[in-house]
Amino acid sequence: MDLTPSALDGTAAPQANDVVHGDTPSPQERDTNLIGLLQATGQGSEKAFTEFYELTAPKVFGLARRVVLDSGLAEEVTQEVFIVVWQDAATYDPAKGRPTTWLLTIAHRKAVDKVRSHQSSNTRDSRWAAASWRRPYDEVATSFLDRMERLQLMDSLAVLSPLQREAIVLAYFGSLTYREVADRLSKPLPTIKSRIRDGLNQLRKQLEPA
Repeated sequence: MDLTPSALDGTAAPQANDVVHGDTPSPQERDTNLIGLLQATGQGSEKAFTEFYELTAPKVFGLARRVVLDSGLAEEVTQEVFIVVWQDAATYDPAKGRPTTWLLTIAHRKAVDKVRSHQSSNTRDSRWAAASWRRPYDEVATSFLDRMERLQLMDSLAVLSPLQREAIVLAYFGSLTYREVADRLSKPLPTIKSRIRDGLNQLRKQLEPA
């Protein structure tokens, strides 16, 4: 079977308003729907894959665009991400994290690979520092990201608990504020702040020289 179903045939960047829905579903309903689509995709359903793509491609493209700083490269990353989704959907385990966290982790890794393959390290670092993170975040996050390189941060997420990793991926790779993360996860804001702060502290210890 072709690993690039019809959802990936177009060349235009995916747009958030391409799909029109009625009543806005709750985060839990969205997750349940995406999980079902991933599971069906893992069983070879191109229809489920196409629906999953339509629901999530704008978010993947947005993340890729912030990292690679180029719409054309972001489109390439988006296609590469959904080829991985088509191939690996059967490996997704809902017990290990939400479907969007799983997807954005793949997207960030693909985007990082794309940057590495197109830019020298000096050019990459300077452009990334200047353009990647324009949205204001809580003070603890800003000071941390000023000191730590994002590539190292991504590679070190394995040291975190699933709850910490999910919150950090949504905040930094999904471009959500702490309050938006709290709303998405249906958790109190102080809990999310504590979860992210503890996770960042673990990452700091992991990344700082011994």
